[in-house]
Amino acid sequence: MAKVYIPPKQSVAGQLFDVAFLLALVFAALFLPLWLKIAVPSRVEKLPEGVTYTMAADGTTKQWSGLTWEKLGQNPTMQAQWGKLGYTMESAADIITQQFDYTIDTAGVVITGLVIIGFFVFLIVMSDREYRQVIAEKFDGSTDGRSG
Repeated sequence: MAKVYIPPKQSVAGQLFDVAFLLALVFAALFLPLWLKIAVPSRVEKLPEGVTYTMAADGTTKQWSGLTWEKLGQNPTMQAQWGKLGYTMESAADIITQQFDYTIDTAGVVITGLVIIGFFVFLIVMSDREYRQVIAEKFDGSTDGRSG
């Protein structure tokens, strides 16, 4: 008859360390892409027809030509709201013309899905083995998972 396994007791300090370590890993996994600037939103510049700009000598200011609120697709109510927020037509144009690109990386989604499915298959297989081992220990005394 096999000896029944009794797991060691973990101290409170060990449990607190485990919790802190797992929280640190979760935060690192969530914020690492942001810190490395690989999870930034993709923006695409789309200028309305007849609107162009050139960069000023300082390299940061744009000199717009052909720019109107109507070409930016802004009605009088929207214009008033931009004004309340402290934007001029030129500064609002920098925001309005930089639209988000919502293109989905299909290969990345498929790979992520396969990794998640693989993890759950692994989890179920390992849990099944441990479950059978515990049942065998508790009810028939063998540890190989088979009765008899």
